[in-house]
Amino acid sequence: MGYRIERIGAGDWERLKAVRLAQLLDTPMAFVETHETALGHPESEWRDRAAAVNGPGRVGLVAVDVGGDSGDDGEWVGTMLTLPHPEEPATAVLIGVWVAPEHRGRGRGATDALLDAVLDWARAEGKDRVVLRVHEDNDRAAAFYRRRGFEFTGDAQPFVLDPATNTLRMVLALG
Repeated sequence: MGYRIERIGAGDWERLKAVRLAQLLDTPMAFVETHETALGHPESEWRDRAAAVNGPGRVGLVAVDVGGDSGDDGEWVGTMLTLPHPEEPATAVLIGVWVAPEHRGRGRGATDALLDAVLDWARAEGKDRVVLRVHEDNDRAAAFYRRRGFEFTGDAQPFVLDPATNTLRMVLALG
């Protein structure tokens, strides 16, 4: 399988919506909204999200399957987004991470390609680290981040959709 990494464009709102709905069904513990809530968003919300995803201090990327049968545009099979850290200008916050189940795994390369592109962007923006939160029960994601050099910080916070569980903070120093 081959992947092309692209920025999400303002006109990509329908594709962004479709991927977000798939994310929320597949891995609800990885996101801070429910599938039901996302289904209720009006078109304007999806248009606003697509327009904002590559705003100042942000990058929104998709992995496009170029080896599939989905036509010239390719199928969106993964996403990674960043936000600026509200208190630490040299820190990027990684959010919106997801890769479709059939495209996961080291041998496939979509997740690594997305993260490589995010880290390249962060370095070019002068960031010195990337932080994220991972659900304590999302062992697959935590293992990927650890393999890529992220470390747990010891900070745990209740998960917004289920406060009986936690999200764990991880950090990667960029050098």
